[in-house]
Amino acid sequence: MRLLFVCVGNSCRSQMAEGIARHLGHEAASAGTHPARQVSAHALTILAAKGIDTSTLNPKSVDLFNAEDFDMVISMGCGVSCPAMRIDQDWELDDPVGQSLSVFEETAKEIEKRLKLLE
Repeated sequence: MRLLFVCVGNSCRSQMAEGIARHLGHEAASAGTHPARQVSAHALTILAAKGIDTSTLNPKSVDLFNAEDFDMVISMGCGVSCPAMRIDQDWELDDPVGQSLSVFEETAKEIEKRLKLLE
């Protein structure tokens, strides 16, 4: 399945979702409405601990993507509004930015659970 994960900063939730989805065998990308300068260190730590390659992860703008190129576009939450892009599901996950590593771990577990439900 080709998945696009959308959020605001594209530094935490959507990056973890992209990495985990690829690890599970999906084609995946992520983007933000206001991309950060870099991926959160905690997000990278969580993915690396799962044996997921993070070398290609970087914040990207939603303007670089066309929803029609994906089977499903998933908003991570925060009321992301992408007027030029359809959103198929809104997972409404709290943004872990600036929080502890354990919060990132819980977010990653929830992302993985939801991805497995898509299969």
